[in-house]
Amino acid sequence: MTAAVAPHLRHELRRRRELVTPEGLSLPLTVASRGSRAGALLLDLGIIFFGFFLLGIFLTVVGVGLFDESPEDAGPAIELVLVLLILLVFLSRYGYFLAFELGPRGATPGKRALGIRVAARPAASGSGGRLTAEAVIARNLMRDVEVFIPFAFLVSGELGSGVMGFAAGVWLLVFMLFPLFNKDNLRAGDLVAGTWVVEAERRKLPAAMSLAPKQRAPAAYPFGEAELSVYGEHELQVLEGVLRHDNADAQRQVMEAICRKIGWQAGHGDERAFLEAFYAALRARLEGDMRFGKRKKDKFS
Repeated sequence: MTAAVAPHLRHELRRRRELVTPEGLSLPLTVASRGSRAGALLLDLGIIFFGFFLLGIFLTVVGVGLFDESPEDAGPAIELVLVLLILLVFLSRYGYFLAFELGPRGATPGKRALGIRVAARPAASGSGGRLTAEAVIARNLMRDVEVFIPFAFLVSGELGSGVMGFAAGVWLLVFMLFPLFNKDNLRAGDLVAGTWVVEAERRKLPAAMSLAPKQRAPAAYPFGEAELSVYGEHELQVLEGVLRHDNADAQRQVMEAICRKIGWQAGHGDERAFLEAFYAALRARLEGDMRFGKRKKDKFS
């Protein structure tokens, strides 16, 4: 049994990485496997094609109604439908991936289903930054070069045959196999944009971290408005990840960083209790502000 499990464990360990956040905290993460990335892309393409199928049915019904009219009346309406169709094709090709990956989860529905997400890749120093809109746009525009352009050549009749077809096939194959030749399973778009795809934490928060409607921070940690106003939603998510992984060294680093920021003296031996209290208090404050239309995305907001 040990021999059967060992290769799987070795594969998991090869995908483990340490990420240093902009706050100077070291957090463990796991690079997404090639299989999960391919599966997520197929799911997303399936969703897009299913959307086009429903759109085709709708346009067919609309078209039948338009052709019942006289040619003079139907002409402008048909042109409008065609323009809308072209716009929808463009939006599905770019807008689908951009809209979801620019969201707070950094993942399309396909990625979410397989428990992975897009993140900013660490720089040479080992530190990681925030996932920016420019990075997401760049990695998705590169999909044209990687997939859509060579695929268009292959299915375009005469251009897809002979030498041009062979070149397009090699072009497509090179980019499809690109993740096999680097340790982080990066596609060319990730390399250009400075991103990678990692496994997203899927476990629910333990009971100690959940916030009941009337729950307050323990009396031993009376956090006030001044202490809680320095952080936002991004820092709350980082703190949540630290508590989930339950790494004593990471918890110590985070507690010291928070204490420096709010002007407190860091103690010893009560790191998790302190972080759970700060998490509960910060989350309560942010949720309370959101009820009144106020939102603080991060400490720079």
